[in-house]
Amino acid sequence: MEPEIWITILMPLLVFWILWMGAFRMPGKSFGGDAPPLTEREGAMAARMAAGAKHLALTIGPRHLRGREPQLTETADWIEGELAGMGYQVHREWFEVEGQRVCNLLVNRPGSGPQPMRVIVGAHYDTVPGSPGANDNGSGVVACLELARSFAGRDSVCSLRFAFFVNEEAPWFMSQSMGALVHARGCKQRREPIMAMLCLESVGCYIDLPNSQRLPPILKRHYPSTGNFVAFVGNMQSQLLVHRVVRAFRDHATLPSEGLASWETALKDVGRSDHKAFWAKGYPAMMITDTANFRDRHYHTPMDLPGNLDTESMARLVVGLERVIAELVKTR
Repeated sequence: MEPEIWITILMPLLVFWILWMGAFRMPGKSFGGDAPPLTEREGAMAARMAAGAKHLALTIGPRHLRGREPQLTETADWIEGELAGMGYQVHREWFEVEGQRVCNLLVNRPGSGPQPMRVIVGAHYDTVPGSPGANDNGSGVVACLELARSFAGRDSVCSLRFAFFVNEEAPWFMSQSMGALVHARGCKQRREPIMAMLCLESVGCYIDLPNSQRLPPILKRHYPSTGNFVAFVGNMQSQLLVHRVVRAFRDHATLPSEGLASWETALKDVGRSDHKAFWAKGYPAMMITDTANFRDRHYHTPMDLPGNLDTESMARLVVGLERVIAELVKTR
């Protein structure tokens, strides 16, 4: 066989192998061993997140457009109040669904660059019907609020936006009424130069026991069976972003971490949150998650309560993400 023919046959296989290995093999080393005690600042974070998750899950309760509209509105009002208390001016991105007005909540920190790229950090604030949603996604909301608090007085080269999205849960997911897709579509129309979208999705369940982590068969040889890590998940087009974020996180965090950047056709679960809306508009985006239903036995049930959250690990996550975001936006 001619050498050219071998090259024609082997090159696609080599490219596939390189990409596939890059899907699992992440830079840096995951934190291991005993974590140090929380600092005073981390302890205050954990306490605020515990109180916020309790308010969302128990005081407000389930929040969904069908049947829980007042609770959805009350949640948006509460988030706006928290952000306003940090000194932010909150923009409500209104749109109509089934004759009712709903909104995303957005706050911006402009960058100092001449044409600053933008980083978006977001979380959805609705729940499935019947679930108080402490973890899905009260944990993402309160973690996003803590990150917003951390950057409230900091200058950066790139622009930074914190977003709280409505209508992530069914039947709105990846429909024209999904809050994140409404926002991503607007970003595309305005030609906003988004360099990264980080989606906080169910980040409060960590279990330091053997076999506490369930995995799809294709992943079992690549990831731990102990569910004490946070996962950074993207598609193949966002692989460089996933690698960059994992490297920065591992340089500073005291929480175990794993990364995955795969084709959706191979693993549909990589696209199960708001980040997928940004993929649909061509933006690099990724999900930060405790893996939800692959670990949390209370996922999408009435027992998704704040007492189940590991707010100490959530505080460690937030501190690690602070360093990631600071690197992305180049804080001064």
